[in-house]
Amino acid sequence: MDILQEGRTKITVARMTGLFCLFLLIAWGLGYPALNRYDPRQTPGLNDVKTYAAIVNGTATLDAGYLRFRVLVPWVARPVYQLAKGRVSSWDPVMFGLLVVDSLFLAATALLIIVLGTKVLGTRQLDSYAVSLVAALLYLVNFAVPNLRLAGLVDAGEGFFLLALLWSLSELEFWALPLVAALGALTKESFVPFSIVFTASWWLVVRKKVDSPARSATWIVGNWVVSFVAMIGLQRWIAGRWVSPIEFATELHGNHEYLRRFVSSLSDRTFWYIFLWLLPIGIPNLRRFPKSWLVPIGAASAMVFILDAYHGGPPGGVARALFSVAGPVLALSSASLLVGDRDSAPVS
Repeated sequence: MDILQEGRTKITVARMTGLFCLFLLIAWGLGYPALNRYDPRQTPGLNDVKTYAAIVNGTATLDAGYLRFRVLVPWVARPVYQLAKGRVSSWDPVMFGLLVVDSLFLAATALLIIVLGTKVLGTRQLDSYAVSLVAALLYLVNFAVPNLRLAGLVDAGEGFFLLALLWSLSELEFWALPLVAALGALTKESFVPFSIVFTASWWLVVRKKVDSPARSATWIVGNWVVSFVAMIGLQRWIAGRWVSPIEFATELHGNHEYLRRFVSSLSDRTFWYIFLWLLPIGIPNLRRFPKSWLVPIGAASAMVFILDAYHGGPPGGVARALFSVAGPVLALSSASLLVGDRDSAPVS
């Protein structure tokens, strides 16, 4: 059965399955050191892993604050941890569970990069499958993946759901929006404002091109409602009381030196570890991509800096979030420059 036939290469179900398994093994190999080479919970800059690990083994307390609401990845990792406990020799079973789940999300993200890239880059001048495959590999070997996403954090889940949001909008598969909204909100609270800005920007770009702007707008607003309901319901269940979005946002406010925060985010080492080569190689060929991709990604990227300035979290937060928002498309753009024709016409 053919899934896609853009450019010169067919992508079949068998090929997709094989690629997913390959990406899963690559992710597993990249994240292996967290099992018994070092403990991310004791590593500076990865303090959040302590809370996620505690959720996995059921020892999380109220001291975890808002981190205890990022439950999807730890909850999925819990049965893996229970199966692995006492059966994985020197491997840490908690980190094993988190590694398995993070690897699954990363493999799915890499596969979705190929699906989206093969669709949007299909031209006579370019084997879009080859470009998309290179993009997926560039994404997996970025500094952010082995050092952050596979170290027990939940960013792999948020990154996947943000890319799934782009797929749903690009393919006009609006039925998927509520599911993505609910799961994304359970993964990380920042997904909610990112998705609102992303979907609103997408609609403003395409409203004159879609058959029914009102129908798409209804689905998008419904997406917002579902994400808020999922987040509020989760907080009610875990905290034992109703927490309004305004109250929750007020509790997250921890910074007043906005300009200084912006400058420090750009000068942070993690930012340059991730984007030192990704930006110079990725930016030149962004014109190949439709505005319905670039405008939402740009708007969500701006929201990253706004939220960071408001919250004032630990260093590295901006880089991690920007990679979730823009990393896949920058990887595709980098691959199209490295493999493809720089003079090809932009996608309409």
